[in-house]
Amino acid sequence: MRITPISANSWQLTRYGIINCYLIRESDGFTLIDTGLPGSGDEILAAAKSLGGGIRRIVLTHAHIDHVGSVDELMGTLPEVVLTASERSLPLLSRPVDKTFRVGEPRKPYAGGLSGIASKITQTVDDEELFGSLRCISTPGHLPGHFSFLDERDGTLFAGDAMVCVGRLSITGWGPWYFKLPGFVMWSKPLAIASALRLLDYPIEKFACGHGPVRGGGTRALRHAMVVAEMSRVG
Repeated sequence: MRITPISANSWQLTRYGIINCYLIRESDGFTLIDTGLPGSGDEILAAAKSLGGGIRRIVLTHAHIDHVGSVDELMGTLPEVVLTASERSLPLLSRPVDKTFRVGEPRKPYAGGLSGIASKITQTVDDEELFGSLRCISTPGHLPGHFSFLDERDGTLFAGDAMVCVGRLSITGWGPWYFKLPGFVMWSKPLAIASALRLLDYPIEKFACGHGPVRGGGTRALRHAMVVAEMSRVG
């Protein structure tokens, strides 16, 4: 697992060259954002140890297996960790997975690997809540219940699969032709555009996504990604 520093407060952990999760330092240890594919637990723990801290919290951007795959492995080793997700993600994290639509949601089937987890979520996050140093922002589109997390200390947005950083910064669903995931398993493109529009209201400096290297450019880069998406829709 490759460890790449993002700022004084955070590190990107990359497995297989393309799947990212993140360690964010808080006063009492680390918050882990996402857990990668199954089998990543030992490498995540080793990364945290090498950086001089223990994992105190795990927060999930959404329920796809490449983001929650090592939750149970980690929770088995770290039973006191606070496991966190959005309330809307709970049915998609359950076993069996509950894919029931809620009132007002697009009636489009969910795509992608939804394996659920055995571990119980111990805390849910709400839109606009401050969770440690992370501002919690509801960004549905790729999947219901998707959240992004903005580190207000340095402007890093941990965007999960709301955005993709392969080749360039893109709204998921409008990524480069040579990288089909995660756009291939998109739920609602209109909601993805609406979520990106909402992110323009936040003081974002750089983007740390589930796939690809960290990208700078802040809201200017986000506006460009929106233009690309809108042009593709018109075309």
